[in-house]
Amino acid sequence: MIKVRPRGNESVQQMLKRFKRLCQREGLIRDMKRHSYYEKPSERKRRQSRKAVRKIEKTETRPRK
Repeated sequence: MIKVRPRGNESVQQMLKRFKRLCQREGLIRDMKRHSYYEKPSERKRRQSRKAVRKIEKTETRPRK
């Protein structure tokens, strides 16, 4: 659970900005979007395999030092 407490003379807009940044960093927004609709198991497997392929391609194309 993300908690944001006011700091000194911090405005509500600054607190909201900090809260949004924390949510983004934790991946909550991405997770909420993914769970907002039903995903069939076959679609989930397909998405995960595409993600794995992209990850492999990214590591192969990266220049080595």
